[in-house]
Order: sequence, then C-alpha cells, then structure tokens
Amino acid sequence: MRLIKPVSAIALAAITAACANSGANYQPVIDGAVGPNYSSDLAQCQALASQQGAFDSNTGGNMLAGAAIAGGSTAVFNNKGTNARDAALLGAAAGATAGALQQQSNKETIIRNCMRQRGYNVVG
Repeated sequence: MRLIKPVSAIALAAITAACANSGANYQPVIDGAVGPNYSSDLAQCQALASQQGAFDSNTGGNMLAGAAIAGGSTAVFNNKGTNARDAALLGAAAGATAGALQQQSNKETIIRNCMRQRGYNVVG
C-alpha cells in the first residue's frame, strides 16, 4: 500500500495537468472564418463557464461510493492494519477526481453552446 499513495498522487497530478486546455480555458474548434469579435466572444463565454464551481453536484456521492467500495472490498479481502482506511481515502480521491473531470466537461459544453449562440459554427 505504500507504493499506491505516491503513484496515485502522480496520476492525479497528471490528470490535472492534462486539463490545461479544458474547462473554462477550452477553445472550441470553429469551422469557417472568425470575425473581429471572436476573441471578445470567446473571453465572455469562458468567463461564463468559469462561474461554475470546480465540482458538480454528484461529486459528494462519487466520493462516498468510491470510499465505500474501495474500503469495503479491502476490509473483506485484504484487511491488514490501515489498508482499509487507505483504500477508502484513495476511493474518495478517485470519486472527487471523477466529479472534477465531469465539471470540466460541463464547462466545455457551456463554452461550445455560448459560441454557437453568438453565431459561430462550432465543430469541436
């Protein structure tokens, strides 16, 4: 279990770094020419998306489910010392990460829809 903690922290850092062009910083792919207001429109849509929180409304449930599944299965199959506690913490972290990634996706959707409403042909 000692190796799992550092590996999990590295994986979480990698996921966070991969989100650099996602969420409120997302820049959609536009088909066709963009007008002189593109930068302003994009900034306004990104500002709208950034008003959303870092987690969605399901994050708490995801954390609880991850903790229960990981901690419970570890307690049943490999209960040695603090393994169940550590597994529950890792399960909760996985649930929180899933919630954060879902919220990043929601922010991208907000930006795409906002740009479409401003007349851009958003393809991705």
